[in-house]
Amino acid sequence: MRRILALVIIILLAGELAFAVRNRPVASVPFEMVGSFVVINVSVNGSGRLRFILDTGVRNTIITELHAEDSVDLEYSRMRELQGLGSGNVMNAYVSDGNTFQLNRKFKLSNRSVFVLTDDIFNLSRQTGSKINGIAGADFFANHVVAIDYSRRQLRFYDPATFVAPDDFGVMPMTLEGQKMYLHLSVLETEEELRTIKMLIDTGAELTAWFQTLTNNAVRIPQKSVKGRIGEGLSGEVTGIYARVPQICIANYCVKNPVVVFPDPQSIAGIIRNTDRDGTIGGQLLRRFNVIIDTHHRNFYFKPNAYFKKEFRYNVAGLEVVQPTSGIPQFEVIHVWDESPAARAGLRIGDLITAIDDQNVFSMTLTELRAVFEKPSLRPLRIKVQRGSEMFDFELDMKSRI
Repeated sequence: MRRILALVIIILLAGELAFAVRNRPVASVPFEMVGSFVVINVSVNGSGRLRFILDTGVRNTIITELHAEDSVDLEYSRMRELQGLGSGNVMNAYVSDGNTFQLNRKFKLSNRSVFVLTDDIFNLSRQTGSKINGIAGADFFANHVVAIDYSRRQLRFYDPATFVAPDDFGVMPMTLEGQKMYLHLSVLETEEELRTIKMLIDTGAELTAWFQTLTNNAVRIPQKSVKGRIGEGLSGEVTGIYARVPQICIANYCVKNPVVVFPDPQSIAGIIRNTDRDGTIGGQLLRRFNVIIDTHHRNFYFKPNAYFKKEFRYNVAGLEVVQPTSGIPQFEVIHVWDESPAARAGLRIGDLITAIDDQNVFSMTLTELRAVFEKPSLRPLRIKVQRGSEMFDFELDMKSRI
């Protein structure tokens, strides 16, 4: 009996060992969370460390800004126009092919294209309060199965030929068009109407989801909504409407009352004109799961993590700030939403925020300051600003409007 039991244990251990060997990653790469962005360090052609936001919403790596301490060796072959979200003009970029990305001491991605913008429209370092050189596109997923472990803040790269999905992950089929990845999800528009929608997977979108409004089949905009600025796309500023829908579901996992956005039609017309997509899911939804993206077998694996039940918030104050110089605690107002609490209180573009509720902001990060603007309250928010050589005090009504 003992021999039989021992044999069974050996067989089970051998099976687990074989599974572990098959699922041993080719490489593990740590990343930093900046807001809901995944930020990785990459050396391009032997350069020093450059910092990129992992962005599955674009095809290739784009360098948006280089600082005085940055140096990278690129050979340009042509210039190309880039079209993206926004109602402005297309952007021009220089193109360099055949580049090598080093992600850690032993792991490289070869023969990659790099686009370098002629104008930095994103100002990612100012927008995040952290040094950012650009965005790393979907071609990071071209040769491997890639796990984004938001819990441990690690990217893991697997050989597609030997990868076996973990048993405790759910799986959904994924559509691949070019290098862009799509999922069919469910959205509850009202308490009774459930709709299946086709959504782009975009790890570089700092939002939960956006929905297009250009077709008769589009998700309806809820009555309670707020007009605001959504962000900056490749083709300029993106504005639209913030609202809550009852739920969005990835398979059987549903998030309740998420804040979603409906971009103005002119902001998205250029990118969805020839597609049948209904919108995009972004980092604020994706980070609630640990995910595995398998473009080779066209599968999306997911497992809820500790962020899953985190409350969804939006910019209640309607006040957008940047940190002009990384490492220096100075916060400048760059946008004030129309008809927002900040606009009604009298704040202006160019104001420098010096204190919040009588606490000076010098010990705060940009992420912490933005979190204050996203926290609804029945009490007004007191803000002190410097405007030119004068100081002003304001009170903002922070009652949520959606």
